Amino acid sequence: MASSTVHQESDVSTQQCPECSGDLVQDAHETHCGVCGLVVEDEPVDHGPEWRSFDREERKRTGAPRTVTLHDRGLSTDIGTGGADVSSRKRRRLSRQRRLHSRAKFESKRERNLSHGLGEINRLVGALDQSDAVQQQASTLFKQAQDANLLIGRSIESGAAAAVYAAGRCNTVIRMADVADVARCSSSNAWGTYRTLQRELEIPIPVQLPVDWVPTVISELPLTVSPALRQDATQMAATATDSAALNGNPVGIAAAAVYLAGMDTDLRLTQETISEAVDISPVTVRAWYQRLVEFVEE
Repeated sequence: MASSTVHQESDVSTQQCPECSGDLVQDAHETHCGVCGLVVEDEPVDHGPEWRSFDREERKRTGAPRTVTLHDRGLSTDIGTGGADVSSRKRRRLSRQRRLHSRAKFESKRERNLSHGLGEINRLVGALDQSDAVQQQASTLFKQAQDANLLIGRSIESGAAAAVYAAGRCNTVIRMADVADVARCSSSNAWGTYRTLQRELEIPIPVQLPVDWVPTVISELPLTVSPALRQDATQMAATATDSAALNGNPVGIAAAAVYLAGMDTDLRLTQETISEAVDISPVTVRAWYQRLVEFVEE
């Protein structure tokens, strides 16, 4: 006997079919006429739950979504330990299966290098307190560089550091010195790899402006800064950004703007305090402060 599938339909509107004036009914994916079958509106996206079982007691989700931060996009299987009530014999068996599974996850040395590079990117992003968007973009850049054979002859650590710095420049303000402090490669290697990635992949790196560095400088200070001082420093940095006379180190200009804005308040902001907060020389703060004062007086 041929079986037929019955869809539960419910009246959703008193509107009538434009063809035969019949009643419109709606099921899970479309609205159609109950008389002539004309489809009036369809919804291809299923907004229901992603259950893999129809039994209420055994409902389980299908797992995490795919991600570019893992070499297999998160589609691999993890073998657990089995819990505390597992016998020693089965525990040894699971341990052996996990070891063999870890060896079989990579089909080639290229995938193993990709996994190592993405893991290094994850470590750098966590150490630098960057966002998930930076990690995802850095992972994509690292994979693109590997596909273009730009990492041949270079260390994986330098490629990861260059990708994190490039992604950070595209999303926020970041310095290579901060990346090199937590990276497992020298600053010169990271700079060389970054320049190669920027040139070959044609990454649109935005220019870092002094006004973008003012919130970072203020957040690194060991003192509480008033909103008025923050606003004055931002206005000075924005004025310096629009001028062609003050062109140079954006961190130094932002630090000088914060120091100049703090001179009119009761807050004791010294050049040494600001320079230590943003890890630059007091001479740099002093030089840009003198140039900024001359620019403001003009």
